[in-house]
Amino acid sequence: MNISSRHVEELVDHFASLPGIGRKTALRLVLNLLKRKEEEIELFSKSLGNIKSKICSCKNCGNISDTEICSICVQPSRNKKIICVVEDIRDIMAIENTQQFFGVYHVLGGVISPMEGIGPNDLNITSLIDRVKNGEADEIILALNATMEGDTTNFYLFRKLSEFSLTITTLSRGVSVGTELHYTDELTLGRSIVNRTPFDMEPVRK
Repeated sequence: MNISSRHVEELVDHFASLPGIGRKTALRLVLNLLKRKEEEIELFSKSLGNIKSKICSCKNCGNISDTEICSICVQPSRNKKIICVVEDIRDIMAIENTQQFFGVYHVLGGVISPMEGIGPNDLNITSLIDRVKNGEADEIILALNATMEGDTTNFYLFRKLSEFSLTITTLSRGVSVGTELHYTDELTLGRSIVNRTPFDMEPVRK
């Protein structure tokens, strides 16, 4: 791709480094920005800069937040004793869109994947165990993706949590095997939460 401006080329390289964006798409985005007013570009640049300086992780659940405690954890109407364990924040957004869950969350930050070198110590599992030890949960919902890695992580968490006196459930299999939660339609995901079932280790062992 022959670009006559070094500055444009640098910006294209930055956009193209984002997942799902090729260089042609990156160039189209940059050319669109060139047509914008200077005030718009300044606002865009400011918002981009705020990603690191203004956004943090909720110290309770790991959700993205503008404050120390996220907007979900501070809601008095939430049942703080029901914790839904998810892989990342996209899953929180998907579940919230169903308007069927009224507990709180815990973001693991990934799933166990030996092929990618990700083990239990790389995830936010210790903080989840601490929440349970501190009596913060009556029920843990394992809402991880229906994949081999998700099931492996579910099994690991179940073994860690089974020593405590609490209910451990998982989404009903209205969510198809191999499907990521944030790609599941809201109706199906909502029903899977409402109709959640006790966690069963047998399917994982098989």
